[in-house]
Amino acid sequence: QVQLVESGGGLAQVGGSLRLSCAASGGTFTHYAMGWFRQAPGKEREFVSSISRNGGITFYADFVQGRFTVSRDNAKNTVSLQMNNLEPEDTAVYYCAAESGYGDYRRQHNYDFWGQGTQVTVSS
Repeated sequence: QVQLVESGGGLAQVGGSLRLSCAASGGTFTHYAMGWFRQAPGKEREFVSSISRNGGITFYADFVQGRFTVSRDNAKNTVSLQMNNLEPEDTAVYYCAAESGYGDYRRQHNYDFWGQGTQVTVSS
């Protein structure tokens, strides 16, 4: 059983930056691809980004448009999401998730474990 704990959310201004982190415990971190998802009020949860087990392959949702960067530190069992040039539309609860399989990293149902989420609010 893998436990995931997100941190780093908060309030940012338009054009500002936040760095989210997700700490994993209870499993072998390198066995999992990691993903970030978000859920805005009144909307379904959506894919943001993912990173492969060794960090060599990353994917981003189209709306990221070069503003976010995902990374992982396998020595520290952490995955991070650097978010720059934030927009009000980025306001959401952000979740990290771990996938043990090799399915489509954009699909939520492929992920085995989820964190509790961290709130990101971008004010204009």
